[in-house]
Amino acid sequence: MPKQYSLEFKSQVVLVVQRGLPIEQASRRYKIAQSMLYRWMKEYGQPDTDFSIADYTTLQRKNQRLEHILQIIRLSDIVEEVPQQKRLAILAQLHEQFEHYSIHELCEALNISRGTFYNHIFRKTDRTKYIEEQQALMLQVQQIFDDSKQRYGAEKIRIVLAENGIRVGKERIRKIMNELGLVSIRENAKSNYKKRQQYQKRNLLNQEFKAKQQNEIWVSDITYFKIKDYAIYLCVIIDLFSRRVVGYRVSKKSSTHLVTATFKKAFEDRGQPADLTFHSDRGGQYISDTFMSLLRFYGVRQSFSNSGRPYDNAVAETFFSTFKKEEAYRRDYSSEADFRKSVDEYIRFYNEVRPHQTLAYKSPARFEELYGKEKAQDI
Repeated sequence: MPKQYSLEFKSQVVLVVQRGLPIEQASRRYKIAQSMLYRWMKEYGQPDTDFSIADYTTLQRKNQRLEHILQIIRLSDIVEEVPQQKRLAILAQLHEQFEHYSIHELCEALNISRGTFYNHIFRKTDRTKYIEEQQALMLQVQQIFDDSKQRYGAEKIRIVLAENGIRVGKERIRKIMNELGLVSIRENAKSNYKKRQQYQKRNLLNQEFKAKQQNEIWVSDITYFKIKDYAIYLCVIIDLFSRRVVGYRVSKKSSTHLVTATFKKAFEDRGQPADLTFHSDRGGQYISDTFMSLLRFYGVRQSFSNSGRPYDNAVAETFFSTFKKEEAYRRDYSSEADFRKSVDEYIRFYNEVRPHQTLAYKSPARFEELYGKEKAQDI
């Protein structure tokens, strides 16, 4: 038997809708079909007797003004200049964060067909599911590799996974191992031994965190911050001379690509400096053949912290501690985009505004500016 509603309840719901609550939200809030709500509006809706001619004229003018603003935006073609993929990403974010905007309104605002938007949402859902599965598989591969004390290659890891009911191809495991920088000690054992011997003699800083000029010594590290149920990684590169963050990048993966991309961008932005020393810990990303070859290609000397000695990279560690205390721990991030925006804003503040004790309480940007003026006077 259909549920019966009192006349008083119907009138209350109609009044709430008349006062501005969209039909879709009212339907969800009161668990009533939209068709029934429309019928109630027709039967029980009453015009607002307090609504004057002046109020109507004001609303009419406001509506006309808004229509003109929309026409100007449309005539300027500024929306069309934004790539469709970017508009779709913006729509998806707005749809997730603001319930009071209907899909019809969102799509009309950014000139995207509803069919295109729905396809984007479905593809995004499938992609998110794949990423979650891939991240879970990466953790399992890392665990098996560590449990074997770095002995197992892709085939043996595949066998262990299969014994636990997880059917994955050897090639997929090999790609994951490459992404994580995992190399079995059985492969090239002799050359890896020589590399380890070489690394032990490569701490060029020895906790002397001073430089005489810009782009003489850069230090780098990676940290992570949890957002909801997953980790987001932040890689930074800092110039020891001015303590300026000369490069940074946010990623869902702590991969060799994260480090190489951060370095390449910083190297270009700083004018491809010569006679540069790059210092980091001995994380897999920094000792990977890909990254070491990149530094050799650019003629950059590489320096490493000693094993188990975090103070050997104290400047980078201190930056992360400061960032978390002054920014990250003070916020509740709702998404990766929210975290990226926070990082952008803080590093801008850190470089251009925040005074540093080691710089006689000047910001890194100001310190470099004064250094540049002094250098110009000497010439």
